[in-house]
Amino acid sequence: MSLIKTGFPLVHFYDQGFVDLYDRSWAWAQNFWKKGTTENGFQPRYFAYPKSKKINQFESCLSTFFLVYSNRMFPVYPSIDNFYDKQEESGAIRGEYSEITGKPVLSKENPEGVAPPLFAWAEYNLYHKIGNKKRLKDVMPILEKYYAWLETVFKKENGLYSVPFAALQMPNAPRKEAYYPVDFNSQMAITALYMSEIGDILNDKELSFRYKRNYFSIKSRISSLMWDEETGLYLDLDKKEEPIKVKTIASFWPLLAEIPNDARASALIKHLRDPETFGTENPFPSLAVNETEFFEEGGHGCRGSVYPCFTFIIIKGLEKYAQYEMARECAIRHMYFMLDALHPENKKGDVYEAYKPLKEGPAEWPGKHDFPRSLFLPTAALSSITLMIENIIGLYISLPRKTVDWIMPTIEIMGIEDLSLKRNMITILSSKTSRGWEIRLESEKLYYFTINILGKKKKTLPIPSGKCSMLIEKL
Repeated sequence: MSLIKTGFPLVHFYDQGFVDLYDRSWAWAQNFWKKGTTENGFQPRYFAYPKSKKINQFESCLSTFFLVYSNRMFPVYPSIDNFYDKQEESGAIRGEYSEITGKPVLSKENPEGVAPPLFAWAEYNLYHKIGNKKRLKDVMPILEKYYAWLETVFKKENGLYSVPFAALQMPNAPRKEAYYPVDFNSQMAITALYMSEIGDILNDKELSFRYKRNYFSIKSRISSLMWDEETGLYLDLDKKEEPIKVKTIASFWPLLAEIPNDARASALIKHLRDPETFGTENPFPSLAVNETEFFEEGGHGCRGSVYPCFTFIIIKGLEKYAQYEMARECAIRHMYFMLDALHPENKKGDVYEAYKPLKEGPAEWPGKHDFPRSLFLPTAALSSITLMIENIIGLYISLPRKTVDWIMPTIEIMGIEDLSLKRNMITILSSKTSRGWEIRLESEKLYYFTINILGKKKKTLPIPSGKCSMLIEKL
């Protein structure tokens, strides 16, 4: 049990290695803060990888999913406000900006500098963890202009989106022929889905309906054009709308977008369990094991390496289909690989941008000197902090609803202490006592606690302020 009061929420878990990695992630994060300058026009204090000379939209959006758990010790909004502040008249927001000049970093491979559009999903998540409705009202015009720009520039006549390969954040994946990439199209569906949800939160029926319609339109395009019955996966399409039969991690983004029906979701989940394709010991490789270009030795970039960011995306997708037990088991397996790389025998370890798929250690990519980036918290902390709280311990929090759901696939000694629920500090711990398994709760204000044990017992209780406990047997 950690005795140091750090201001961050403390986690409890039977494996102390997990707790140490969680604590160390917050300690490392202190060194990731940069100051905006008059030249770059960035926020006064923002989170970014120290060795980088530019900010990256994909990494910045994802980092909000763990920064939000810092009990307001760290500011979470600047990560994405840096990008909003740079929005152009056309609605464009570019994927990278220089930390020296503040100007967009464009290339001939990606002339528009487009990146995975995850702002709406990030904002929806922040709203549930921080409860700031005014923020949603303020950012919605920015998100709408950005969405309109993406439609204008990248949407084709068939209703699908076509973006350059360089926009997909999978640098050497064997999918260069992808003209209609399955991940980017799913990300557009995710964006429409959450913009519609934000419309509901703001009680703007017109807004909600407009994006719901966009969501169903792209969902039906992906369902009818990208599903491949033979492989049981969603696949990229070439320029002639023919499927590219290469099985990559991109095929699983539709889970997060809630696109597959139950039968297709089952086919995807089967792949995630299958050691011949994506069910590796360290879940989930960027390329299927039975693809000819899969590098089992070192991963070789996107030829098989396990990237924590993609593992995170898939685990959040599994939740959408109530696969909590599988999500938890995969998160735990992945964390053990992270721990092995952090404490290798006889040498110094670290946390990394990518890992080997079939044995412990950081991924390798011969000839690429800065791969994998070490201490790469923008995505590694998604595992060590977010997956730790949400999947391994199993806590799902919504401030606006004043609810905490605890999904316990197994009864173990675990929980969280001093988690801030907007001026309400709460503690939830399960432990074995002489009377049996007990949950101890502590809170400053009333909230609603839903406990779901092993999928068999589910109960919602109002938790009063002060301390209380409940016996699991009696629920």
